[in-house]
Amino acid sequence: MRIGLLGTGPWAQLVHAPALSGHGELDFAGVWGRRTAAAKELAGRHGTRAYDDVDALLADVDAVAVALPPDVQADLAVRAARARCHLLLDKPLAVTVPQGRAVVEAVRAAGVASVVFFTSRFHPEPKAWIAEQAGREGWFTARAQWLGAVFTGDSPFAASPWRRERGALWDVGPHALSVLLPVLGDVRRVAAAAHGPGDTVHVVLTHVGGASSTLTLSLTAPPAAAGADVELRGEAGVTLLPESSEGAVPAFVRAADALLAAARTGRPHPCDATFGLRVTEILATAEALLARSAD
Repeated sequence: MRIGLLGTGPWAQLVHAPALSGHGELDFAGVWGRRTAAAKELAGRHGTRAYDDVDALLADVDAVAVALPPDVQADLAVRAARARCHLLLDKPLAVTVPQGRAVVEAVRAAGVASVVFFTSRFHPEPKAWIAEQAGREGWFTARAQWLGAVFTGDSPFAASPWRRERGALWDVGPHALSVLLPVLGDVRRVAAAAHGPGDTVHVVLTHVGGASSTLTLSLTAPPAAAGADVELRGEAGVTLLPESSEGAVPAFVRAADALLAAARTGRPHPCDATFGLRVTEILATAEALLARSAD
């Protein structure tokens, strides 16, 4: 499969490009970016071609990986799907429901495969844990904390305009939901949402299976307090999401494997654009509650 990369920022440099160039079943065919010089530099580093015209890249490949802000990603994903390109997307799929829905509709109309890179779903230990807990009944409640120090520590993403504008709800909220939804079931109601210090938000959810969950999300945590954990409590007792023993690049390689499998078999992956849209819908509802609470 010939695959192109859309985006040249830190995530593209640190994760996407190394994973794509080292993948044995992918031909890393080219890079397009909004900054031409950055695209040339990244392409040269990985022995591939830089494209000035995104449509020219779409015409030359079978699939694209996208490492761009979510509003830019959504529009280009629609464009790529219409060009019959399979989609390896990043979270969040979009930051508005109409944009997310447009991606899903384009994917369905074109009959292409899609995978959204929710990192924990492609790490072996968390993936196995999620599958194990999803097979159990009687969950009572869950607590998810995703606390980053992006704006308080030394992060390559500190200058990200979309993260500064949209905050933790949209950056790390998708990670928390990607773990909770397959275990507790879909969200029946976003019961409450409140602001905390910095960009911190607290969200309370009720799930179709009867359990409730709370999310605490931040990109402005003190570095010493940063980290992620998920705790489930129910009839089976108490269990914690295990940490992964590896970085993001191997996980992204598995996401590419998942895209290959979905393209070959026609069977949707659990983390496809439709799942990404559902995450966007839940976060958009929480965002609306937060806006009302601030008035």
